[in-house]
Amino acid sequence: MSQVTIKLEDKEIYVYEGQIYIPNKYAAGTIGSKVLINIRDKKKLLGMRCPECNKVYFPARQTCVECFGLLDEYVEVSDKGTVMTYTMCNESTIAQPVDTPIYAVIQLDGADTGFVHMLGGVEPEKISIGMRVKALFREKEDRRGSVLDIRYFKPL
Repeated sequence: MSQVTIKLEDKEIYVYEGQIYIPNKYAAGTIGSKVLINIRDKKKLLGMRCPECNKVYFPARQTCVECFGLLDEYVEVSDKGTVMTYTMCNESTIAQPVDTPIYAVIQLDGADTGFVHMLGGVEPEKISIGMRVKALFREKEDRRGSVLDIRYFKPL
């Protein structure tokens, strides 16, 4: 039988060969929960406006990264936006089980920040920076309160 843990020579370092299961949970918090519930129940995208510098963040956050103002004003942003940059992967993922997953940083109309999501309904060679896209939401019965309730963004 082979040894699973190996001690490196003359060091207090051990190498474990195999998989370690590390369960974890993510809590969206008060702000994130409100955003995800609105996506799930209303297909509405909520950002936060900074009262100090007027910058709109999507996804919503609690503190402005520019002026450190506390954010407490929810604003609806559009489900349409602009591709700021993108990348294509060679392997599928659980989130996007397709041959060539395409991820993009998308700046939604009404927001001053971008966020990463998937592109779909487009041939890879037709994607371009500056391309206009629109969110395609999952059917209501398939929405779970996740950013993946947006299936992907498709070209306009």
